[in-house]
Amino acid sequence: MKRAVLGDDRGGVTVEAAVAVCGLVAVLVLGVSAVMAVVAQLRCTDAAREAARLVARGDPGRVDGVVGEIAPEGARWAVRREGDTASVEVAVSRLGIELRARAYAVVEPGVVDG
Repeated sequence: MKRAVLGDDRGGVTVEAAVAVCGLVAVLVLGVSAVMAVVAQLRCTDAAREAARLVARGDPGRVDGVVGEIAPEGARWAVRREGDTASVEVAVSRLGIELRARAYAVVEPGVVDG
């Protein structure tokens, strides 16, 4: 039995493999980017929590150093003290996405606003 030849399909497997590899690389890059975004979000959360604790204990002078160490590079932060609460927000932009974390703490008795 003769095989019908419709066209030359040599190299078809190579093209399919190249497309598949490109797809796999794209999925890998997206996966790594997602993991990096989650890690940056966790670092923002940790930095905000530690900073809120420092303000609540009456040591706001150390906030810049602690947040600068813990938060991702390029992070911005704001500290607010209202009444008997302290709040800290840490934000960073990664891959066009704004990551934010907020933490609140009740100020310990005897700590003066300063």
